[in-house]
Amino acid sequence: PRSGNPGRATAETRDAGKLREKILTMETLNPHVKAVEYAVRGPIVIKAGDIERRLQQGVKQPFTEVIKANIGDAHAMGQQPITFLRQVVALCCFPELLDSPAFPDDAKQRAQRILQGCGGHSLGSYSASQGVECIRQDIAAYIEQRDQGIPADWNNIYLTTGASDGIMSILKLLVSGQGSSRTGVMIPIPQYPLYSAAISELEAVQINYYLDEANCWALDIGELRRAYRAAKQHCQPRVLCIINPGNPTGQVQSKKCIEEVLHFAYEENLFVMSDEVYQDNVYSPDCQFHSFKKVLYEMGPEYSSSVELASFHSTSKGYTGECGFRGGYMEILNMDPEVKAQLVKLLSVRLCPPVSGQAAMDVIVNPPRRHEASYTQFTKEKNSVLGALAEKAKMTEQILNSVPGMKCNPVQGAMYAFPQIFIPPRAVQEAQALSVAPDMLYCLKLLEETGICVVPGSGFGQQEGTYHFRMTILPSAEKLKVLLEKVRDFHLRFLQEYSPQEAPVRRTSQEHSET
Repeated sequence: PRSGNPGRATAETRDAGKLREKILTMETLNPHVKAVEYAVRGPIVIKAGDIERRLQQGVKQPFTEVIKANIGDAHAMGQQPITFLRQVVALCCFPELLDSPAFPDDAKQRAQRILQGCGGHSLGSYSASQGVECIRQDIAAYIEQRDQGIPADWNNIYLTTGASDGIMSILKLLVSGQGSSRTGVMIPIPQYPLYSAAISELEAVQINYYLDEANCWALDIGELRRAYRAAKQHCQPRVLCIINPGNPTGQVQSKKCIEEVLHFAYEENLFVMSDEVYQDNVYSPDCQFHSFKKVLYEMGPEYSSSVELASFHSTSKGYTGECGFRGGYMEILNMDPEVKAQLVKLLSVRLCPPVSGQAAMDVIVNPPRRHEASYTQFTKEKNSVLGALAEKAKMTEQILNSVPGMKCNPVQGAMYAFPQIFIPPRAVQEAQALSVAPDMLYCLKLLEETGICVVPGSGFGQQEGTYHFRMTILPSAEKLKVLLEKVRDFHLRFLQEYSPQEAPVRRTSQEHSET
């Protein structure tokens, strides 16, 4: 008889009596992945999804729909696409439409130019890792025009998968060192949680600098210096991140402030990352968008030839709101040529950004000109979107500021309000007992009682002892008004529920101003 392999038989027997252990468990998972948090799609949004599913199954709730005011997703909130952008992308995707009289000539010309830059004249081919060449040239021309003639070199332009991809790529290059020489990254607080998530994933050191809420979320240069000096004790600060216009705070930086920031970066030898995805979203008549690149050049060659700067833009925001295309670009100045080659190598690992997203980005930087067929409709649609956002920014600020125990700075730009909310001590104690942040408790109760999904301020960072939430101003004006009124009514109930019985609710406004 065959003896077989006795060792193998024993192993099989052993396995039969014992379940094979999983290789990937919470214990063996990369600890940096565990450390990543992204509040905009965090626990509260998961809970909103569960409630939405229950509503669809016919489970009774005190509301008829979940309103997701947690994320800047314009089209999901009902904003209509810009016709011209969709026409060009449609023509690129299905070139047979180039023969159709339904499409205007200016859209056809742009689509043909993009397709000529694609391998095999097809959007389905890979592009160069940096992006389609003619699109990079169009972006450089746009930047030059935006910055009133300051030159832009298309070789410094890199197409990205949304701005997030570019931000992550640059941070990857910058993080190095061990112990007290580990890279420190300065980020504004409150911040967009992409930054804290990327810093956790890359095991860099997060350096918080606090925006001045009492001064309309202004960036104070003294606060930058304080944060830098404190961080120098335990890491090597090498990167300064700026979000302008601000997310979640909606402030628009003055030219003087940008000059001070760039001077500080020059003095302390910091690499500047300027997140400018909301550059088209400026609503306050007293504010104007200034790009960091333009201000840097206006400060003279001593600065413009030495400060290392990466600026980011995206298809997702502005007046187009094309989040799903995942289009974006970065412009990089004064980078060491050898490091630039390393960046191209890093980008080549992910082959290229979606070429349809690159085409969408091209339309944003190369819109219809005054003499072209689509100009009138395009301008009307663009102004309609931006005009409506400006009205909604104003309405949001006014209604929130009429609520006792709530204070909202002017929404100068971007697409969010970030009001400070007074949370009574009893509610803070209840949150602590449940091991959740007090503003998370507030937002969960708001969701459960009204169906409104907003993000707690603790997900963005805030001064100790203050509480906030972030909400978008993207729903239609009618829906936004209802939403704000529901928030107001909820807030008053919340104060009533948690305030000491003898203390009337009207005192909360004063208590709030003292916090």
